[in-house]
This record gives sequence, structure tokens and C-alpha cells, in this order.
Amino acid sequence: MNANMCELRPARATDLSVVVALLEGCGLPTGDVTQAMLDSFCVAEADGRVVGTAGVEAFGTDALLRSLAVAEDSRGAGLAARLVDWCEAEARRRGVETVYLLTTTAADYFRMRGYTDVPRDGVPAAISRHAQFRSLCPASAKCLGKRL
Repeated sequence: MNANMCELRPARATDLSVVVALLEGCGLPTGDVTQAMLDSFCVAEADGRVVGTAGVEAFGTDALLRSLAVAEDSRGAGLAARLVDWCEAEARRRGVETVYLLTTTAADYFRMRGYTDVPRDGVPAAISRHAQFRSLCPASAKCLGKRL
């Protein structure tokens, strides 16, 4: 699959079940994913099927990049990069200066994109209070950040 053949669009409330299924299929937490929060997500669609998703939740000048997932049969074509680009652009549009994330599997990928390791206790309070930090992601998850 060519990542450029996918349409990226803001997630809609009707995408909830497919987004949750995609996240679960990729082993990512879904405990805090609700219909109301989907306005901070985008999805990648190919042939009428959602094959990728990512979200960026803004808290003033800081944001949490979360839930980056690409269906297994759509990987390796640059779709994750397009999703991250969308999230970073959306964060900038919302006045965000720094984006943070937690990952158990993609730290090297994000480092190649300019993210750097951040101690978990070094993130702003609004980020550290997020369910991703408090309970959903394991303590072993790497914390990274990037100034936009």
C-alpha cells in the first residue's frame, strides 16, 4: 500500500468502534478513548477502511501525542509519518509549543523525528495527570518530547 493513497481526515464520532479496534489490534490502551475525544484524532482511510489513527490532545502550550496505530497490512509505506505530521500540524494550529508522548515500542522512530528523552517526572503537570501517564501506559514506557 502506498501511504499517499490514504486519505487523512479528522476522526468522526462514528469512527469510535473502528479506532478502538485498531488500537486494541496494535496492543495500545483504549481505556480513555471516548466518542467525545475523537475530535483530537485523525484517521487514515484507504478504500473505505480505516487503516491508521493518531491523536493529539492539547493542554495549553503542551500536548500529548497518543494512540499512533497503523494496521499491520498497511505498515512500511510511510503512513505513520503522515499521521504524526498531521498531529504536529494540528498541535501547532492550537498554539502548542511542546509535544510529549509515551511509547513502549517506537522510541527510536520518534528520536529519528526529533523527539528526545524526557524524564517522566519532568513533564508539565497537565500532561502527567493524563490517564496515559497515571495508569494506562506501563511505567516501562519511554517518555519523549519535541519542541515544535
